[in-house]
Amino acid sequence: MKNLTTRQSEILTFISDVISNEGMPPTRKEIALKFGFKSANSAEEHLKALDKKGYISLQGGTSRGISINKSFLGIPIVGSVAAGSPLLAVENVEERIEFNGNIFSDSVDYFLRVKGDSMNEVGIVEGDLIAINKRKDVKPGDIVVARINDDVTVKTLFHLDKTKVILRPENKNYKDIEINPSTESFDIEGKCLGVLRNYN
Repeated sequence: MKNLTTRQSEILTFISDVISNEGMPPTRKEIALKFGFKSANSAEEHLKALDKKGYISLQGGTSRGISINKSFLGIPIVGSVAAGSPLLAVENVEERIEFNGNIFSDSVDYFLRVKGDSMNEVGIVEGDLIAINKRKDVKPGDIVVARINDDVTVKTLFHLDKTKVILRPENKNYKDIEINPSTESFDIEGKCLGVLRNYN
């Protein structure tokens, strides 16, 4: 992010992630605890710097009076996902990129960096960034990001009902994944809209 120190960038990402996951910004005390500051005053100094640079707006009189200027934030790139953690948790976000394009069919909530070769027969290969919309209304044939217990995977949704889910890898060397949602933890994290690839 332009004109930010590493710590300011980390704090901005943390604020964004807390808002995404909890629906409200963190307090100064929570920021201080997260980054090991001795007091909330240290957090306040970083927040004032972010406010001065235009990345956030501070409202006085409330401990959670922080709002983010989204135009500066960029879209998060999620890398290796820590087991059991929310997908957009701060430890999973590698970086944020400015992306104002409308080349996809829907808005992009985040990019997920692909690991492995289980989807290579539909042109999704290791290292690709897949554009994800967080919507849940998916149908068979959609490529989805799914959470199975503590693991996150990208597969084609083949079958979905209350008693059985089938996720299909797009690589003949891999078998379908069958889940019983009544006995296993399962959730759709989002739908794949397309792929970005860097040839460098």
